[in-house]
Amino acid sequence: MSAPVETEEHKALRAAVAALGTRYGRGYLTRTVAEGRHPTELWSDAGRLGYLGVNLPQEYGGGGGGITELSIVLEELGAAGCPLLMLVVSPAICGTVIARFGTEEQKRAWLPGIAAGTRTMAFGITEPDAGSNSHRVTTTARRDPDSGDWLLTGRKVFISGADIADAVLIVARTEASGRLKPCLFIVPRDAEGFARRPIDMELSAAEKQFELTLDAVRLPADALVGDADAGLLQLFAGLNPERIMTAAFAIGMGRHALSKAVEYARDRTVWKTPIGAHQAIAHPLAQAHIDLELARLMMQKAARLYDAGDDIGAGEAANMAKYAAGEACVKAVDQAVHTLGGNGLTREFGLASLITAARVARIAPVSREMILNYVSHQTLGLPKSY
Repeated sequence: MSAPVETEEHKALRAAVAALGTRYGRGYLTRTVAEGRHPTELWSDAGRLGYLGVNLPQEYGGGGGGITELSIVLEELGAAGCPLLMLVVSPAICGTVIARFGTEEQKRAWLPGIAAGTRTMAFGITEPDAGSNSHRVTTTARRDPDSGDWLLTGRKVFISGADIADAVLIVARTEASGRLKPCLFIVPRDAEGFARRPIDMELSAAEKQFELTLDAVRLPADALVGDADAGLLQLFAGLNPERIMTAAFAIGMGRHALSKAVEYARDRTVWKTPIGAHQAIAHPLAQAHIDLELARLMMQKAARLYDAGDDIGAGEAANMAKYAAGEACVKAVDQAVHTLGGNGLTREFGLASLITAARVARIAPVSREMILNYVSHQTLGLPKSY
């Protein structure tokens, strides 16, 4: 299912990651969730093979590629039924931001470990009252005039993998050029005043969600990533890859569900005819395939724009890709479950759990309605209602 616009190297990467994913499969991920643990074996193997850091600079242990390559990795693991959500967070968001804006010391300290999978970083932007609206982030960072240290205070919610992360890249606001601007800080997991509480989710996933509290967390001056005055530029250097990788996650999940449905429709026989021979079954599956392929094309466009350094163009395409992939994923999963009928709700086929998981791609990291707002205002030039 490789796109014609891909290079031979990309096709080879896709095939290699698919082989790794197939060795683990949906059963492996289901077991790790049931046992309440993390997919450490798959994560370690992916790191050892160079897949986790394929987007990071070679001089820091990465593969020298970009989000184009990393999205292939996540999509193919998802298509095999074992996507790694922390790929979105650690190498795509945090690794990208540090590689683009971090100091030499920050790059040496974090990038090799992120690429190898031996160190993990979570990302904290969402807040109880602000969602992902960076303009309303209330977590603040103020400078201690005596020591030069930073003091961070605030709350974050729905932070993935905070229990396994060595640090969290926290979005806070600080006084810069006479007004508050979002800035990024590396907060070690054991920092004094930094606490986490698990959020009880009905969604079954290996990666848990947490609420974080920062109570005057003291950080050294070099905990700041990049320039305190850069603001949104640095933030969206991480958020655009997040949207692209969320699209990859959704496309992979949709492909996995669709493949299960196609296999079932080909083999399941009623009145001496495979049910896949009936257009009422075949056509919706064909439509699901088309929608996933179209979403992938937009994802590839967004990734290439981002890797080429076109942040503005990538922002528009990344939002569209995330929207299209979320919609395609939900429809593919729904049609897959419907194709299997009662079997689609059994543990044996493993599709029912995807009904909830698929909706995440519509909600996170930004809702489809906010993407429609973005396209309305930024692309079409329509006036804002807020």
